[in-house]
Amino acid sequence: MYRKKQKQKNKIIIAITCIGIVIALVISLQLNRNTTMVETIFKDVSMFFNKVIMYPFTTLNNEKGQNQSESYLIQKNVNESLEKEVQELKEALELNKTLTEYDPVNATILSRNKSYWFNNLTIDKGSKDGIEVDMAVITKQGLIGKISKVYRNSSEIKLITSDDVNYKISVAIKTNDSDNYAILNGYDSKIGLIKVSGVDKTAIVEKGDTVVTSGLGGKFPRGIYIGVVEKIESDKYNLSKTLHIKTSQDFNNIHYVTVLKEKSE
Repeated sequence: MYRKKQKQKNKIIIAITCIGIVIALVISLQLNRNTTMVETIFKDVSMFFNKVIMYPFTTLNNEKGQNQSESYLIQKNVNESLEKEVQELKEALELNKTLTEYDPVNATILSRNKSYWFNNLTIDKGSKDGIEVDMAVITKQGLIGKISKVYRNSSEIKLITSDDVNYKISVAIKTNDSDNYAILNGYDSKIGLIKVSGVDKTAIVEKGDTVVTSGLGGKFPRGIYIGVVEKIESDKYNLSKTLHIKTSQDFNNIHYVTVLKEKSE
């Protein structure tokens, strides 16, 4: 009997104590006054246990909020963009070591017309740097175009993705047996593939065959990588074949290029 009364008494004391603590906490939060040492300790202890209990949820929410915050996304995009540009610059410098037959001129993209995004771009090198019309322009991923206009301090590049019907580059499709020559002259923006026409209908061309520049005519060197055959079609008269070429270059993100200038004798 005594034990039961003692337990009830203890419960009452604990309940009163808890109520008192809650009241004291409410008052301390509502009143604009200096907190006592007891209140400070109580708050610290409460916050500690609250953090321990809520840590998994807080971490998840913070990460989620961080990923969705505008400032974080901007900073993340900036960092990723800078990393890509640094990598492009490294690749351009490494490319110079392999182009022993030419005087490579590294250039930075100055501008790009949004209305003709896949047609032209402007670089910061011009006639004072020895740039001339029809010089090949490449990246580590291969050919991206050729010089179409030259000014003293800048030049324009006509990309191989251009929709200009008069834009043509002689190419070679490298097969197991021999090279088949054709003309690069188009871009299918719907499927993102370069078009090569004029392939002999008897030519044995397969998906995955490599396409490079032929070196025939103009200032284009031979053997610059363009891409691989992705799709093969016959024209409506079955007189020749049209190839669709997949390149390794991301034409949406080009920051640095290399112009192939012939070495002066």
